Amino acid sequence: MSRKFLDTESPSWVTDGLISEAQRQQLLARYPQESPALGLLPILGSVLVGLSGLSVVAANWQGLPAALRLALLLGSLLGSYGAGSYFLRRGNPDLGHGLIGLGLLLFGASIILTSQLYQLVGYDASGLLAWVVAGVALCYLYGSRLLVLLTVLIGAAVQTYCAEALGIFSYATAALVALGVGYYWWRRPDTVTSTVLAAGLLWQAGLLIIVLHAKITWFFVPAMAIYAAGDWQPRRAGGRALQGPPLVAAYLFMFGLAIFGETDAYANILRPPLLPYLGALGALLALSIAGKRARGRLASLPDWLLLLPGFYLPGGLPLAVATLVVLYAHAGSVLARANREQDAEQLTIGAVLFVAATAVAYFKLTWGFMDKSLFFLLGGGLLLGLSWYLRRRNTQLLAAAGPPVAQQAGHPAVVTADAPEASEPTHNSTRIIPADD
Repeated sequence: MSRKFLDTESPSWVTDGLISEAQRQQLLARYPQESPALGLLPILGSVLVGLSGLSVVAANWQGLPAALRLALLLGSLLGSYGAGSYFLRRGNPDLGHGLIGLGLLLFGASIILTSQLYQLVGYDASGLLAWVVAGVALCYLYGSRLLVLLTVLIGAAVQTYCAEALGIFSYATAALVALGVGYYWWRRPDTVTSTVLAAGLLWQAGLLIIVLHAKITWFFVPAMAIYAAGDWQPRRAGGRALQGPPLVAAYLFMFGLAIFGETDAYANILRPPLLPYLGALGALLALSIAGKRARGRLASLPDWLLLLPGFYLPGGLPLAVATLVVLYAHAGSVLARANREQDAEQLTIGAVLFVAATAVAYFKLTWGFMDKSLFFLLGGGLLLGLSWYLRRRNTQLLAAAGPPVAQQAGHPAVVTADAPEASEPTHNSTRIIPADD
């Protein structure tokens, strides 16, 4: 619960008699005032100080004796870890984790500079792999989201170096990030960690496709494996955050097909072998459905509409119509789920997706023969009609929930009215039902 929400709403709760002033103070004490800016300042300060020292040393690095270089590297590394541990013991986790993160960055710099100092030529990522191992170990040791972020970024940087400079894919690096940080996410699935981990794994999946020179649509097999993992996460917020980046990637791909749907020109890079591709996606779909059923989240199953392999259709009008139908169906499923769960954020997302699909339909299919003013008139009418329907549905849901709410509020009895006949007197048209019935 947000402290800002409590500060704004809790006085009216006291006025309405929902809680007492003492209970309000207890709630405020339970959710202390957050100061994100103050927590960020020590982290930024430690990074800037470290960068300042590194720039001074780097400017004079070649003129320093080898022993002094090693001493500087080791001293800065131990100093960062020691200072971070000190501030953690003193009860300053923001500054402590910032210094530990600086130490992790210095560890990687030390690996690179030491290899340059002794002219160690490496044709694999074994040295940099130790950097990823250190990051994963520090995540478990200190339990910091900053260290998780740094470890995922380090894994992405190491994998990028392997792909660009060495022309290889480091499966060990990918496994360390996926399994090491992945297990940390499973135990502590907050929104930031989930999003960062999913984005980092998608980056590595993209590099794998590049190194293997595979069809780019194979990218969605590891992407939907990440999505399926989110279905099995017991905490819904963390699981949904993990699924966000794969869904964004799938939507952008489908959106691109709707706009640039001349697949015949891109068949070389879009169409993998049909049976292996559909078999892999089918297995992941079954895994996802099992997770949704186990966690009670089958309402989100229409997310898989974005993975329909429309790129096997011939380009032009058939593909454009098929992708637009998928985009409309997906937007409708988001709106229906948001209305059912009374989720304002999802309702906004669904409306944006609906408008985006309508815009694509106009520019792709009707640009040549429909007047622009008529298009905007139809689009506005559709949105107004949708808004009216959702408001009406919301009113019906609130009306249906009225009697149970009244009973929970402590009313001793519920008065119901039978429909009286025209000839019956009004005093016989009501009866008292005890609250226990």
